[in-house]
Amino acid sequence: MENDIESRLTELEIKASFTEDLLDQLNLVIVRQQNQIDLLMREVGRLAAQPAPEGSPSAQRLRDELPPHY
Repeated sequence: MENDIESRLTELEIKASFTEDLLDQLNLVIVRQQNQIDLLMREVGRLAAQPAPEGSPSAQRLRDELPPHY
């Protein structure tokens, strides 16, 4: 009986250890993804702040035009 309880406790400790490791790995992934999102948001903001090149149609006019298949 005592041996059974000890083996079950050992299994739970092993599972808890693997769970903690997985949680640490997932936290690192989340931090990396948040850094990428922040970088992309800054880049989008920078691109949105740039003036449109001379002679290029504005985005609003392109949105209002119908595609050729209509």
